[in-house]
Amino acid sequence: MLYRHADERSVAKHKRVAVIAVVDYGAGNLRSVTNVLDLLRAEYQVVSDASSIVGASKVLLPGVGHFGQLSSAIDRLDLRSVLLDSINGGIPYLGICLGMQVLFSSSDESPESEGLGIFKASVHKFETSERIPHMGWNTIESQAPSALVEASQVEKSAYFAHSYFCPVVPSTTFTCEYGSTFSAVVEHNNVFGVQFHPEKSAQFGIGVIKKFADL
Repeated sequence: MLYRHADERSVAKHKRVAVIAVVDYGAGNLRSVTNVLDLLRAEYQVVSDASSIVGASKVLLPGVGHFGQLSSAIDRLDLRSVLLDSINGGIPYLGICLGMQVLFSSSDESPESEGLGIFKASVHKFETSERIPHMGWNTIESQAPSALVEASQVEKSAYFAHSYFCPVVPSTTFTCEYGSTFSAVVEHNNVFGVQFHPEKSAQFGIGVIKKFADL
């Protein structure tokens, strides 16, 4: 079912509002994300099939785990083509952590696995004397205007948990420093990715998800 109400009149009503497809590939941190969507009173559906993504007005891919496992799950669930079709069709997409990394072509974590290839670059493993994984709060720095992050926020601190990072690309709007500079936020037309976990980033992160929900 796409909507919480079964009667035809209610379904027709809900079709006129934004419905976010939250993709469940078997390893995402869904509960924390949907808790924020509930708090924001956003319309969403947790999905794992292509037909439900086709009917959505936005797509959100939470990501924890291994790049290769996510790539395999996308293919096993026949989601690759529908995700790309949705993105190419202008549907807003938000990838969180691994959901951002899969927007890139490949990853050192699983060199034989294919990403979605929206950004033609590879995800790399941290090579630093700092503790790996990069876990905890860190400040992100603005590099370009953002549709997800309020420009008025002077200090933007977010919660990270990752061992691999996305390089800085032309679509990077925020960076973070941890041994090296990496992309904390990427934005290109209707495609958005955040390396940090907004669902764990207190009011700042809630604001990021609200910005996406309100697009």
